[in-house]
Amino acid sequence: MIRLKSWAIAVRRTYERVASKFESGVQLLERRYTPLGRFTPGPFEGWSFLWQPAVLGFVAMCLILAGGSFTNSPFKFDMLNTWFFGEPSSYPAGPSSETKFLLSIMLVYGGLLLLMRVWLRLAEVMKLHPGASLKSLWWMLLLWATPMIAAPPMFSRDVFSYAAQGEMTSYHLSPYILGPFSLGSSPYVTPVDPLWGNTPAPYGPFFLFLDGSIDRITRHNQLATVVGLRLLEVFAVAMIGYGIVLLARAMNRDPGEAFVLAAMNPLVLLTLIGGAHNDAIMTGFLVVGIALAVKRHPVWGLFFVSCATAIKAPAALGLAFIAWNWLGPKASVRERIRPILIAVVVAGTTLALWTELAGFGFGWVKNLLSNGTVRSWAAPATGVGMAITNTLHALGLHSISLSPILSVTRFIGLLAAVGFAVWLLIYGERRGWVRSLAVALLLFVELGPVVQPWYFAWGLVLLAASYQGREHFWLLALSIAGPFIGLPGGRELLAGLVHSNPLLIALAVGVLGGVLVLPMGRWTQWSWPEQPSEISV
Repeated sequence: MIRLKSWAIAVRRTYERVASKFESGVQLLERRYTPLGRFTPGPFEGWSFLWQPAVLGFVAMCLILAGGSFTNSPFKFDMLNTWFFGEPSSYPAGPSSETKFLLSIMLVYGGLLLLMRVWLRLAEVMKLHPGASLKSLWWMLLLWATPMIAAPPMFSRDVFSYAAQGEMTSYHLSPYILGPFSLGSSPYVTPVDPLWGNTPAPYGPFFLFLDGSIDRITRHNQLATVVGLRLLEVFAVAMIGYGIVLLARAMNRDPGEAFVLAAMNPLVLLTLIGGAHNDAIMTGFLVVGIALAVKRHPVWGLFFVSCATAIKAPAALGLAFIAWNWLGPKASVRERIRPILIAVVVAGTTLALWTELAGFGFGWVKNLLSNGTVRSWAAPATGVGMAITNTLHALGLHSISLSPILSVTRFIGLLAAVGFAVWLLIYGERRGWVRSLAVALLLFVELGPVVQPWYFAWGLVLLAASYQGREHFWLLALSIAGPFIGLPGGRELLAGLVHSNPLLIALAVGVLGGVLVLPMGRWTQWSWPEQPSEISV
C-alpha cells in the first residue's frame, strides 16, 4: 500500500512538471507569434469592449455557416430535402467544383480558428476580471448561436437518426428493439447513417418521449422534425446557461466566467447546437440538478439529474455524487445510507414515469454500448486494441482478430473509469464533489469505447464552475481541440492544395494564416495578468 502511494505521488509530481512546461510553452508561443505580444498588460478599463468579441464571434460563426452551406461541403450531409439551402440541385449530384469544395473547407476552418481565438481571449479576461454583465453575455450568446441555429446539421448525421426514432415511436415500433431502417421507404430513413440503420437506440425514455412528441407536433414531416430537434437543443443550451449561473453563484464563483466557459463554449455551440446532439438536453438537466443540490435542494436536484439520466445514462453518476455528499463531509457511511435510499426512490420513480410515458420499457439499458461499433483512434481504449492487433499482424499472427482484443482493452478502460469514479466519489470532499464529478465524467469519456467531441460537454460544463488550478488550462485545451476531433476536410484540404494552382494555394495559406495572426483589438491585452511592477498597491 505504501509503495502504491509513493508511485501515485511520483506520477503526480511528473504530471505537474510536464503540464507546467507544456502550459508555459503554449503561453510563450502565444506571446511571440500572435498579436498578444504587441500589448503590454495594463489596468482593466471596464466592460464597454464586449461588443468587439461579440461581433468577432458572430463573424466567425457566419464563416462556418457559409462554408458549411456549399452544396458539396464535407461538413454536412449533401442530400435533397435535408435542409432549406445548400442542397444538391439534382440527385444524384453532378460533378463538384474543386474550387468551391476547397473554399468551403477554408471558410469553415478559418471560422473555427477565429472563434477559438476570440473565445479563448474572452475566457481569460473573465478569469482575471470578474463582474461582467450577465445580460450582455446572454445577448452575446444569442448572437453567436444564431448562425448555428440557421445552419444545416453540421459535423454529424445523428439528428437524422433521432428524427427517424421519433417517427418509429409514432408507429409503435420500439427503437429499443429495431433500427431506423425498420421504417422501410420512409423519407426519414434516407439520411440516416447506414452504420446506425439497424442499431437499436441507447437513449433513455425521456428523450424518446420528447423525440416522438416533436414528430407528432410536426405531423410526421421529416424536415420539420429535424428543425424541432434543433430548437430543442437550443433550449437545452439556454438551460445550460441558466444552470451554470445558478451553480456558480452557489459555489461563490464568478457567474460571468462560468457562463462563458460553459454556455459560450465553442464545443457546445458547434456540436450541441450545430450538430443538434441530445447531449445538450442531458447536460442542461444535469447542471441544473447539480446546482439545486449545491443550493441544498437535494430532492429537486435528484429529480433533475434523474431526468438527465432518462436522456443518456452517464448522467447517473450525478445521482451517486448527490446522494453521497447530501449530509456533508463529516457524515459516516451509516448516515449516508438514508440519502442513498432516497436517491434510489427518486431516480426509480422518475425513470418509471418517463418509461411509462414513452411506452417502450427499459430496453435502452442493454443497448448502452451499441456505439462500440465505431472504431476510432481518438478513444485510447480502442486505439490500444487496434495498435496491439496491427502489431500482432505485422509479426505474422494473422489468425488473431481485432474484436476479442478490443473487448479486453475496452473492458480494462471501463474498469479503470469505474475505479477512478469510485475513488473520486469517496475522496471527492477533499477536492470538492462537483469538481470530482466533472472529472469522473471526463474520465468515462476518455476511457470509454468511443470518444465523440460532444461527449466532453458532460464534464466540461460542470468544470466551468468548479475548476481549480491547472484544470482551467485543460478545460480550455479540450474545448478548443474537441471540435477538431474527427472533423472532415483536413486531408481533402491538403490534397486539394497540393494539386491546385498556385493562386488558390496562396489564397488558402493567406486566409488561414491571416486568421491566426489577425489583431482582434486592444481588449485582448486584459487577458494577460498585469506585470508586478505595473500593479497599483
